[in-house]
Amino acid sequence: MERLCILFSLLISYIIFKIWKRIDSKRDQNCYILDYQLHKPSDDRMVSTQFSGEVILRNKHLGLNEYKFLLKAIVSSGIGEQTYAPRLFFEGREEHPTLQDGISEMEEFYIDTIAKLLERNKLSPTDIDVLVVNVAMLNSTPSLSARIINHYKMREDIKVFNLTAMGCSASVISVDIVKNIFKTYKNKLALVVTSEALSPNWYNGNNRSMILANCLFRSGGCAVLLTNKRGLSRRAMLKLKCLVRTHHGAREDSYNACVQKEDELGRVGVHLDKTLPKAATRALVDNLKVITPKILPVTELLRFMMCLLLKKLRGNPSKGSAASNVTQAAPKAGINFKTGIDHFCIHTGGKAVIDAIGYSLDLTEYDLEPARMTLHRFGNTSASSLWYVLGYMEAKKRLKRGDSVFMISFGAGFKCNSCVWEVVRDLNVGESLGNVWNHCIDQYPPKSILNPFFEKYGWIHEEDPDTFKIPDDIM
Repeated sequence: MERLCILFSLLISYIIFKIWKRIDSKRDQNCYILDYQLHKPSDDRMVSTQFSGEVILRNKHLGLNEYKFLLKAIVSSGIGEQTYAPRLFFEGREEHPTLQDGISEMEEFYIDTIAKLLERNKLSPTDIDVLVVNVAMLNSTPSLSARIINHYKMREDIKVFNLTAMGCSASVISVDIVKNIFKTYKNKLALVVTSEALSPNWYNGNNRSMILANCLFRSGGCAVLLTNKRGLSRRAMLKLKCLVRTHHGAREDSYNACVQKEDELGRVGVHLDKTLPKAATRALVDNLKVITPKILPVTELLRFMMCLLLKKLRGNPSKGSAASNVTQAAPKAGINFKTGIDHFCIHTGGKAVIDAIGYSLDLTEYDLEPARMTLHRFGNTSASSLWYVLGYMEAKKRLKRGDSVFMISFGAGFKCNSCVWEVVRDLNVGESLGNVWNHCIDQYPPKSILNPFFEKYGWIHEEDPDTFKIPDDIM
């Protein structure tokens, strides 16, 4: 009997040990953001209304109809006068870029951001265990990740991932890679470097579906420091709660919604198809179906199910009937995301993208303000735009301990990737020295975000195609 008790005690102890071991290992799999550094190019690269017009007029392939189209696109884009462009635009060489132009653009970005991030956190480049670089439209040999390793003399056993052609959703993909590595390896530091090379990708033709991208994309980037070290959890800013990736590449219309290709005369550009809004909507809906049960309380999910059931039972009453009036008075059969989410970090793909997500999720102007202001101040900086939106929230003192931040991004393929972060501690303005909003946040939101482009170039709409000539004082 005594032996049986001893064996039983050992068995219980073993089970308790395994359970503790399992729980302990899970604690080391958490993914934290320690810090991030946004890139603010020098002021001599700032794109004013005057300069935008000069760049457009340098394209000799455009006619009056293309000018009218561009005017409408720029005015309605939501982009202001303080965005940034690569240096070759200011040198007048955008029609004939070189590979070195793209490499130099990326070097200027990552040398600035990574150095500041490591110095501020008192880290050496050899402390980095994982490096993930995502730049969609520049594929050099050696890779950009190899160039970073060479410049900073990182360790030989560093785990490296160099992502290309992942589009504007690559930041969340990079975080997903880091998250999966953290599940296997303990006590690691990861560096995510995200940007886009605009220098080699300016379209100099007259295809409307391809010149639209010229109006939206601007220079920017971000370096993010992540860890799963338990000892650094109290220093962390954010903790990853869940992440969902949706890919509709198997659907032909979604696949062709955003494609880099040649036009009829062999000029390379990014084609944005008319099916893009529909592709984005489908991808968002499918993504929300997966992530919603993970991020919202059970009470809200039950309420939504009851609303759907009531709507189905009532059927489709005819307009003006008593049943129709009851239906209109009933609660809206939509999910209230604010029951589980405090802040919405939306990719700044354009004003239409922000408006569409705001409508779909029933968000207020307060919720959309960070995305709108980021688009206005920095433009569409591709995959790094999410971090500029996050920076705006931080600079406005919105992020408090326990808050949840919902990041939503879209990318060619077609992809919709999203994730939710929990704010680990109160984030106060000025605390993150890598936040480029700190020096100007009091100016936002401005009283008006109207683009002055129309005031300067609106006369184009009055021109006759047969007699149109660009005035000498505009050239």
